[in-house]
Amino acid sequence: MKQPAIVIPEGCTQVLLHACCAPCSSAIVEWLMGHGVHPVIFYYNPNIYPRQEYEIRKQESQRHAESLGLTWIDGDYDHEGWLRGVCGLEDEPERGRRCEQCFTLRLTAAAWKARELGIRYFATTLASSRWKSLEQIERAGLRAEQTVNAAVVDGEGPASAVAFSDSKSECGVAFWAQNWRKDGLQERRNQLLKEYGFYNQRYCGCEFSDLKSECGAAISNSKSECGAAFSMTQDEGRDDNVIGC
Repeated sequence: MKQPAIVIPEGCTQVLLHACCAPCSSAIVEWLMGHGVHPVIFYYNPNIYPRQEYEIRKQESQRHAESLGLTWIDGDYDHEGWLRGVCGLEDEPERGRRCEQCFTLRLTAAAWKARELGIRYFATTLASSRWKSLEQIERAGLRAEQTVNAAVVDGEGPASAVAFSDSKSECGVAFWAQNWRKDGLQERRNQLLKEYGFYNQRYCGCEFSDLKSECGAAISNSKSECGAAFSMTQDEGRDDNVIGC
């Protein structure tokens, strides 16, 4: 018997879904709801630069979740903290070490939020993007799972998460590693993008990805050590056919 393209973990009826943006979330959320899995949307993307771009993507994610009556959680925007987290990796190529570190930072936050809410499984819409390495995302997710579970055992981490003692979380959090491009979801994503009229970004999010992308905007590099300051022209030089997340 052929195994289905998307496999729901045993006993999973709810998932903390880290959402990178509304377009990438749309088909995944629809699939989950259609298969008896209730998603709680966690928007945590401090990599996105500049702040204006972040706010546009955040508002679209919130609009999507609220249209479906779903819980939508706003993670903190700490771009300076994110820059410190990827310090030394600024010149890495796309799909290089900086990207994997970025995934790890964001998915660790998602794992902590899942723990805090007593949700066993967490997943990410990053695994729907053809521009991302599924292997890097899986490693980052599993690293986040291990980090949070080990910290809880040691009594470390956010107090609200460590103190949570609901039976659903006694066995720890678990990363649902899934290729969300399968089962027609990539095609459905494109349909929903048009139906909702989503803003569709043309670069991953951080200033480094935009600098290195095919559609890169004009960026004036005035960075200092591990706390780069960049000025970016939002639309200049971008190709509308290039989509990134």
